[in-house]
Amino acid sequence: MPKGLIALTPIAVMIVLLIVCSVYYGGVSNAPLLFVFVLTAVISISLTRGMPFKERVAVFSRGAGSPNLLLMVWIFMLAGSFAATAQEMGAAEAMVNLTLLVLPVKFALTGLFLAACVTSLCMGTSVGTIVALMPIAAGLADKTGMGLPLVAAAVVGGAFFGGNLSFISDTTIVSTQTQGCKLSDKFRFNVIMVMPAAIIVAILYIFINHQSPISFSPLEEGPWEVIPITKVIPYLTVLICAACGVDVLVVLVIGCALTCITGMLDGSYDLMGWITGSLNGIMGMSELILISMLAGEIFALISHNGGLEYVIDRITRRVKTRAGAEWSICGLVAFANLCTANNTIAILSVGDIARRVAEQYDIDPRRSASLLDTTSCCAQGLLPYGAQLLMAGSLAGISAISIIPWLFYPMLLALSVIATIITHRH
Repeated sequence: MPKGLIALTPIAVMIVLLIVCSVYYGGVSNAPLLFVFVLTAVISISLTRGMPFKERVAVFSRGAGSPNLLLMVWIFMLAGSFAATAQEMGAAEAMVNLTLLVLPVKFALTGLFLAACVTSLCMGTSVGTIVALMPIAAGLADKTGMGLPLVAAAVVGGAFFGGNLSFISDTTIVSTQTQGCKLSDKFRFNVIMVMPAAIIVAILYIFINHQSPISFSPLEEGPWEVIPITKVIPYLTVLICAACGVDVLVVLVIGCALTCITGMLDGSYDLMGWITGSLNGIMGMSELILISMLAGEIFALISHNGGLEYVIDRITRRVKTRAGAEWSICGLVAFANLCTANNTIAILSVGDIARRVAEQYDIDPRRSASLLDTTSCCAQGLLPYGAQLLMAGSLAGISAISIIPWLFYPMLLALSVIATIITHRH
């Protein structure tokens, strides 16, 4: 058996285990998911040959040290701190009541989706958008009686809209750099592919919202009694900063500082209470952090053992036509995403190969950049062990897998990509 094919065995095992756990448990929470990744890590190390055990572990461990992954760890910790302290001081509930006051409940789902679209477009990060909006969405689900997975999916879908299109998104920057085109040119190509899916999803949410039970409206209970102004300051500030394009780490630091100040001023807790709540929030993210680090380490070994190169060779050697070249670009970045659980790293991993394939078959660089970015967002948006779904599930208190059936936007976006390849409409 080829060495590259053997290197892919851990991925196959991981997928099988995830399916089994999902069927058995009716969804996979962070604890079983962590066990799956630990077992996959053991298999990855065991299958690595040609080097001493300590060297295998060293290669494996280096995978957890990539700048993108360590940045994600900081985001997880700060997000956990902000979410926990905001919840303890009642900021989340107050913000939900304000949302219901401003937004008609019959359009709540569409409103959440559009808010996530705008926030992610301005912020340039899907994770940051989910951090900012998911606690509000979870509270909204509780107040209105709508299902948590459905509401969470509206935020996640909108988050990927901007993650795909934003000029300051990592995936946009990396895809244009690897393909050699301008950000503005890629945007014009990309928006044609994205907008039909976004419009259909917005309309679909209106229809679903009309079928959902509505059990609460703050207007009936005295709006300013259920919305203490001081308690909404942290969330409003976070959302405004995010919409202005402030870096997600800065946004979360500001949010944490504001929960401390406003929480102590209104008597929700003292300094020690805030510190305790903040630490509890960080500890609540520990499984998420371990899963993300293990994913990076497993990919490091798979890459070292030639797994990605094997797939690239197998896919590209069968390319005969322009449409086949486009399918290969999509297949390469989707597989890399499956391995890395990070769409930015996935694009970086196959970007050079994709450019060479595009040049050989006369594919416009703007088109290849759009295919890389959009396909990676589709794959990442449906990945139960990707940072976005793990974060959404953790903040909403549900399984990441339970959100997937409701992720209409990534699904329709995938269909849109397929349609443009089949019809040759670029």
